[in-house]
Amino acid sequence: MEIEPFGVEIWMNEWENHCAFNLAETCVESITIDELLRLAGRNTDDLSDLLPMKMTYGAIEGSTRLRSAIAALYSDQTVENITVTHGTIAANMLIHKTLVGRGDRVVSIVPTYQQHYAIPSSIGADVHKLVLEEANAFLPDMDDLRRLVVPGTKLITLTNPNNPTGALIERAMLEEIAKIARSVGAYVLCDEVYRGTNQTGSGMTEAMADIYEKGISTAGMSKAYSLAGLRLGWIVAPPEVTAQVLVHRDYDTISVGMINDHFASIALEAKDKLLARSQRITRGNLALLEAWIETEPRVSWIKPHSGTTAMLKLDVPVTARAFCVGLLEETGVMLTPGDVFDMEGYVRIGYANNPEILKAGLEKMSGYLADQYA
Repeated sequence: MEIEPFGVEIWMNEWENHCAFNLAETCVESITIDELLRLAGRNTDDLSDLLPMKMTYGAIEGSTRLRSAIAALYSDQTVENITVTHGTIAANMLIHKTLVGRGDRVVSIVPTYQQHYAIPSSIGADVHKLVLEEANAFLPDMDDLRRLVVPGTKLITLTNPNNPTGALIERAMLEEIAKIARSVGAYVLCDEVYRGTNQTGSGMTEAMADIYEKGISTAGMSKAYSLAGLRLGWIVAPPEVTAQVLVHRDYDTISVGMINDHFASIALEAKDKLLARSQRITRGNLALLEAWIETEPRVSWIKPHSGTTAMLKLDVPVTARAFCVGLLEETGVMLTPGDVFDMEGYVRIGYANNPEILKAGLEKMSGYLADQYA
């Protein structure tokens, strides 16, 4: 199988361990196991639960305890619809491998996580991209989607909240996407790894799996739940898709680790407390970022409504990558260049890290902009 290099992951791998101020990070500030236990109303005595745990493969599909906690995140799902995976990245991979064959028509709403067009392309699918535009606040144009979703379309794929722009598709538009998909019998894969970080209300976005009978939702513990180190995600899918996924999953997963399953269960059973923490961070930090942008004449944006990232449009006489490398080398501040999302002229900033890191990094960026581009 030939597949194009994964731009954002290559960038992160090259630089994230060599920066002082990581404003490329996309997870809400990660927590320790001790912090998890305290948020869940437990203490280190609960670690004794691990001592008699026999290190077998455990439940192949994920424990009933964990899948019940995941099902509770949705309005119309049962344990049988949930499959546990090695992170959301494996959940997405499994869906593409399961549903997409050579020649199948796939419509991918971009910019997005690169999996959602690179994997089907590597399989030999007929991939068509619907490009989000700043003029439309990075929301998909439904007329464009109708033109692309023709009879025979197998899959529509998107991220909601959107990575990298932070745009949020509300229920009415999700229902319209489902209607378009239903007209041709297509599945819809919605990568919802940032679900729970909306800037208003409960913070929760409606899930595609709850809206559409052929809707598939993927998510995981990394972004909104601050537990990327568990490497645990899931698929919520119709029964016929779940059955096919399990066939593919036997070849590359078998099961997730029992310890990972255990701590993810604890976290999701205390989801309200974890999400409240995440929302405090994302809402407070976005206000800090907005105030900073108002002082920077060379930076503009479409303010995100959800997620942990925003795309900043730069008015500078160099490429976004050259800007990011120069900023890193001079100040230690790490952003992600827009070219990895086919968005030259933009950089992605992750604003959900520790507020002090965000403040310090933005101050360094201001100095760099003033020194280099006054």
